[in-house]
Amino acid sequence: MRNQPAFDLIRNPTINKGTSFSEAERDAHGLQGLVPPVCETLDTQIGRAALQCDACGNDLAKYIFLAHLQDTSEAVFYGLMMSDPSKYMPLVYTPTVGDACEEFGHIYRQSKGLFLPLTLKGRLEETLRNWFAPDVRFIVVTDGSRILGLGDLGINGMGIPIGKLGLYSAAGGVPPQHTLPVVLDVGTENEGLRNDPYYLGLKQKRVDNETYYEFVDEFIQATQAVYPGCCIQFEDFNIHHAEPLLEKYQDQICTFNDDIQGTAAVATAGIYTASLAKSESITDQRILFLGAGSAGCGIGHLVASAMQSEGMDEADAYSRIRMFDIDGLLTKSRVDQLEDFQKRFAVDQEPCSDFVEAIREFKPTGIIGVSTAAGAFNKDVLAAMMECNERPLIFPYSNPTKRSECTAEEAYAATNGAALFASGSPFPELEVNGRMIAPSQGNNVYIFPAIGLAVFATQASRVTEPMFLAAGKALAETLTDEELGMGLLYPSRDRIRAVAEHIATRVAAVIFDQDLAGIDRPADLAAHIHDVAYVPSFDD
Repeated sequence: MRNQPAFDLIRNPTINKGTSFSEAERDAHGLQGLVPPVCETLDTQIGRAALQCDACGNDLAKYIFLAHLQDTSEAVFYGLMMSDPSKYMPLVYTPTVGDACEEFGHIYRQSKGLFLPLTLKGRLEETLRNWFAPDVRFIVVTDGSRILGLGDLGINGMGIPIGKLGLYSAAGGVPPQHTLPVVLDVGTENEGLRNDPYYLGLKQKRVDNETYYEFVDEFIQATQAVYPGCCIQFEDFNIHHAEPLLEKYQDQICTFNDDIQGTAAVATAGIYTASLAKSESITDQRILFLGAGSAGCGIGHLVASAMQSEGMDEADAYSRIRMFDIDGLLTKSRVDQLEDFQKRFAVDQEPCSDFVEAIREFKPTGIIGVSTAAGAFNKDVLAAMMECNERPLIFPYSNPTKRSECTAEEAYAATNGAALFASGSPFPELEVNGRMIAPSQGNNVYIFPAIGLAVFATQASRVTEPMFLAAGKALAETLTDEELGMGLLYPSRDRIRAVAEHIATRVAAVIFDQDLAGIDRPADLAAHIHDVAYVPSFDD
């Protein structure tokens, strides 16, 4: 008779040890002959996985290999990720995940999350109960409507929640068994996908707003019924839905939007660090945004909060931030055409449709790109920034790499190496003023895994803006003197776990101060954070 329990054991990635099962375990579970006879360590398995990954022909092939590894053994997958974060994180998330999402239906092999199509409306609670894990603490959910800078990818957007939650565990230490990726399938406006025979989602256009919001609300209520108190991260929702959903649910459940709040925290951290590099305060900065969507405005609001936390009044803080979108500067004359979350940034001045002109009039100390307009920070833009700054902040934050407003090489070349640079996507190492540096990447991986660890460790009931401000300040504290001396704005990702624990400790303090924790405050908060963080292991 077939030994089904043994087969189930070696096919369960959460508990599968592969060649690391001991002789006693092989005898006890009927595994003899089902794995090679040698008994290996976890480190040996990780080393083999590294060789196999390196043998893949390109980054998408490496993504597919790593996805298979995650399906095979979580301990080996996360051990490999943590062995060299700078190498492997870009392969499981940005920028490679963008390519993976575009090809999702073509490279799909096995489900890693829940697909909730509109056809299951009225049955979402029942469907959520089909998931195997009994104690989900974190759900990352997307509707696929604005995947990175690639637009509407429908159900193909599932690659984003999968990647985000992988980083929750690898970078933040949230145990993977407590995470669940979800995609809400409400159709897609992408005609190419609807005509693709390998597209896995509903082949229909997106539904009307009333049906959409009813469906999302059913999902929210279902999650609270099945997994009470779990934290829901909204991810890659379009401009028309992202802010309204956050506004509706942020005071009802434990939730946040990483595109709005996580991006805001990592950008604010970069501005804090750049200010330090110039021996200035964040209140000395003037920031002009290219792109005025939910991400840009989210950053603007948190930067204004940061300035106010340093003693500046609200009006002065907002006067130091301006937004520029496809129709030009956000001005009072456009207020009737603006979304509610944009109106706070509308200025009382003449319209301006030229970004270089806006720079020369406003004289910003920094520009932040969240436009997905590749090459928008051209030579004229960078030259204009040098006209009014010795060390301009140049932050092309759009993802993936092909959507970046400029490259690191372009920014440093146009500013004679003076730029304080950070991008959303990674750029290769290059020489700047006689030194080889790895350009700073303002990746949300510095923020959302740490927020997740803090929420997990404290059993927080809400996620609030002060937590993100604390996270941004804490991230800026983690750079070494050497990194600051090189003009870097973010710490090496090789230290990501230590950085995450530092940030999580600061955020957890805010959680307790706001009386949002579900546990008593530990005497040593940093030690508590460290003790609960997940570490890949085959130890029982």
